[in-house]
Amino acid sequence: MKKADLHIHTSFSDGTFSPQEVIAQAKKHRIDCVAICDHDCVDALELATDFAEKEGVELIPGIELTAEKDDNEVHILGYYIDWKNKILLKAIEEMQKIRIERIYDMIEKLKKVNVYIKPEEVFQISGKGSVGRLHLAYAIYNSGYTKYVKEAFKLYIGDGKSCYVNKFNFSPNEVIDIVLKSGGIPVLAHPGVMGRDEFISEYAEGGLRGIEVYHSDHSPKASEHYLEIAKKMNLLVTGGSDCHGLGKQNVLMGTVTIDYSLVEELKKAAGRL
Repeated sequence: MKKADLHIHTSFSDGTFSPQEVIAQAKKHRIDCVAICDHDCVDALELATDFAEKEGVELIPGIELTAEKDDNEVHILGYYIDWKNKILLKAIEEMQKIRIERIYDMIEKLKKVNVYIKPEEVFQISGKGSVGRLHLAYAIYNSGYTKYVKEAFKLYIGDGKSCYVNKFNFSPNEVIDIVLKSGGIPVLAHPGVMGRDEFISEYAEGGLRGIEVYHSDHSPKASEHYLEIAKKMNLLVTGGSDCHGLGKQNVLMGTVTIDYSLVEELKKAAGRL
């Protein structure tokens, strides 16, 4: 039976695997189909596409775009996007600028709680990719301010924490529209992590086409809950490990997979079948 992992990050955002390593890992774990969904970035897709073809792994071009609602981040996955679409690339350019500015703003806030991080330390960790909070968390951890990486989110930079900066200027419905205009299928990422289920109907009215029901941070009960919502609202069902390589200390690829029949439903929606 064919299986898929539709939520994987590379070193072009906050993962540690190169695009080629993602494909190699997929083959190692006998995953037939993967989707690379870097944060606000499509730079990995061309490299990954060429390598996936050689290795016989099916690759869905994707992205994870960042929006905000009520001071909370909302992540929208886009599947089967045209990653050269001008509307998408313009939005990504703006998001990249915001991401850089936000790092500087959070570093300033961290100083007020006696945590001193140099911007270059963060950008050295992020490299050429899309810089994010996980890179800052690693810089905080590397400087000895926390005992483990996730503690940086719990103490300082998680949603609602004292050093968090909400700077993204896009609403969820605006991001959904960007995915649609790039020919993609917009899917709400890890809703169990974000909460606020009351907004799902609003997103659906704005063009949301699916929910990431299966995710490494979803309990079986949470997955059941979101599967029921998807069925009631006639939304597509997706799932993935949200693998960041070693970025979250464990290689998650293959820990969450979905049956290939769900990929076929996604393909139908995207006009790929």
